[in-house]
Amino acid sequence: MPQALAAATAPPPARPVRPARPSRPGRRRLLGLSAAVAVLLVAVALSVAVGSAMLPPDVVWQALTAPDGSAAHATVGSARVDRTVLGVLVGVALGVAGALMQALTRNPLADPGILGVNAGAGFAVTLGVAVLGVTRIEQYLPFAFAGAVAGAAVVHLVGSGGRGGASPLRLTLVGVAFTAVLSGISQTLALIDTETFDRMRFWEAGTVTDRPGGTVTAILPFVVAGLVVAVCCARPLNAIALGDDTARAFGLRVGATRAGVMLAVTLLCGAATAAAGPLVFVGLMVPHAVRRITGPDWRWILAYCAVLAPVVVLVADVLGRLVVIPSELPVGVMMPLVGAPVLILLVRTGRARTL
Repeated sequence: MPQALAAATAPPPARPVRPARPSRPGRRRLLGLSAAVAVLLVAVALSVAVGSAMLPPDVVWQALTAPDGSAAHATVGSARVDRTVLGVLVGVALGVAGALMQALTRNPLADPGILGVNAGAGFAVTLGVAVLGVTRIEQYLPFAFAGAVAGAAVVHLVGSGGRGGASPLRLTLVGVAFTAVLSGISQTLALIDTETFDRMRFWEAGTVTDRPGGTVTAILPFVVAGLVVAVCCARPLNAIALGDDTARAFGLRVGATRAGVMLAVTLLCGAATAAAGPLVFVGLMVPHAVRRITGPDWRWILAYCAVLAPVVVLVADVLGRLVVIPSELPVGVMMPLVGAPVLILLVRTGRARTL
């Protein structure tokens, strides 16, 4: 009887704890990110297989698996593969940097190319070439980083003056004007010095082809470092999106987060600009489109931007190879043709009109 009573009063055996499943929005985001990775792989394949010199698919495959040193195999295994890898790195850097700037300024029109970051980096590199005669990618990098910081600082300081502070509209207008001024000065320096013009004309147009040897190796550590800092800032950015006071109420160090974001933007934009020149619209188009898929969570936004921004760069580069066969157009020339309609669409939306 005591044993029966004890068995009757004993608590029921604990059920095994099942791991929590991702929420429905989380599953959709994971599926979407998987699809984005698949699209990126397709873009990489197109970038390697398609060019102004049309090669059969079997020749492309042999060049990747069993190169024999022929001119066709060298075109694929060296030129196309190198520009594809560089295009991926540049796209990742500019896409994530654009998302970080939009999060930091709470401005959907923020972009490294609009807010003076790329213009500052490009002008500093042009100045280094014209005045000091720098020629190698490792010499470009310090100038690009310094110019990126200076450009962002000038736009912010000028945009913060007067009544109303640094509103999104004011920062955008100041950034556009600042970019135009620096571009004019850079072109003047290039035209005055013929040698500088010959060195800089392809780089200023924005290109991922015919880059100096070691370009990928030189910028890779800086892009990786910038991405690591960006990942560390992703969660705090969700709190900053609610406002600085709310973020501080959650115990967030707003100043440290802003400094981390600026460090990441500087590393990413400086490395991308030094390698490929001042490309625009990548950091504007991709984050704005991605938010319609992911919602306001900046962790997902940064992940999607890191995957989809290289797709935009590679597709623009492939189109540049096909538009004027047998010649090619640089990716920097094709990018505004793709990005300008998106910018017009942003201006026409209700959200942009309220900025």
